[in-house]
Amino acid sequence: MRRAVIIDVVRSPFGKGREGGLLASVHPVDLYAQVLAELIHRTDVDPQLIEDVISGCVIQVGEQSGNVGRQAALAAGLPETTAAVTLDRKCGSAQQAMDFAAQGVIAGAYDAVIAGGVEMMSTVPMKANRMGKDNEGSMFHSRYPEGMIRQGISAELIAARWNLSREDLDKFSLRSHERAASDVMRVNDMVTIDGTSRVDLKDESLRANTTIDKLASLAPAFIDELSYKRFPEISWSVTAGSSSPVSDGASAMLIMEEKLAVSLNLKPRAAISHFAVVGDDPIMMLTAVIPATQKLLKRAGLNLRDIDAYEVNEAFASVPLAWQKELDTDPEKLNIYGGAIALGHPVGASGGRLIANLLRVLEDSGGRYGLVTMCESGGMANATLIERLS
Repeated sequence: MRRAVIIDVVRSPFGKGREGGLLASVHPVDLYAQVLAELIHRTDVDPQLIEDVISGCVIQVGEQSGNVGRQAALAAGLPETTAAVTLDRKCGSAQQAMDFAAQGVIAGAYDAVIAGGVEMMSTVPMKANRMGKDNEGSMFHSRYPEGMIRQGISAELIAARWNLSREDLDKFSLRSHERAASDVMRVNDMVTIDGTSRVDLKDESLRANTTIDKLASLAPAFIDELSYKRFPEISWSVTAGSSSPVSDGASAMLIMEEKLAVSLNLKPRAAISHFAVVGDDPIMMLTAVIPATQKLLKRAGLNLRDIDAYEVNEAFASVPLAWQKELDTDPEKLNIYGGAIALGHPVGASGGRLIANLLRVLEDSGGRYGLVTMCESGGMANATLIERLS
């Protein structure tokens, strides 16, 4: 039986996704290419073995248009014979790239493939690809006549449905920064990007000195008159402090068939064993992590007590808190080294960061199974199970 294994994961530091941010002067192709090149260098794999580069990127317009993964692969020096494809599964794009890569290996379509992603939100801002146009159409509008809502409003609806207070959200956000600040080994996952230095191997949004009082002083970030009238149940508790920051970044991982890896004297870090993807209510939007987790565990024949660590993307604090409350999970296994609230969320690349964190948690603790799940715009989520091998 073929098995897909992760050889290694690397990523850039995550910079603030705005003018003057750490990476804002770097072209997205150049950023991603440097991450890809470092992955090849660290693993010392023959680039001729890489059959495909599967990349996540959400806003595929401007500098990120035209299959950014192909441009980056060529810029990184990979052979012209290495194919590439760029996909958009919203915030779960890099995780979906990993899942497609592993599924391809298991099915025999690949023996060696790179999965990753890039997003330069300072250069190519959210919604730039809509070009001011209606991207839904009349049939969609007839099904949802009141219209879609911003993710921040969905985060507020989740807080209301699961009875999460402002204090709950602020405490979780503080925890994210504290856990991330204590994770000094995170730097080992990172690549020095041209124009930066070793000193810059840090995630720019991390605020190690934040406090509960500072977070409590922030105003609600998403309140507006229309939403206020439409959703009277909302208590308006979500702030910039309990939301993931707009970010720049890239990530990449090498996935191979296990027997090939062993024959090349490579040491796999984990096997990717089970997958799930689900759709859910597009208004609540960010709740699909719950049924995705349930579906994944059913397929694997496991329960949450069998899982040693969970990574649930912190798009907003209410998302992992609702996941934890609904599934009655152990909070000490959740996002042990912090999450996107502290580290940033370059949407096309974040999946690689979650996997990097999860691998280190399992390796540091000696745990066997790790679960990663990520909410996605439109009411979707991926969930993936990995098993530590080294």
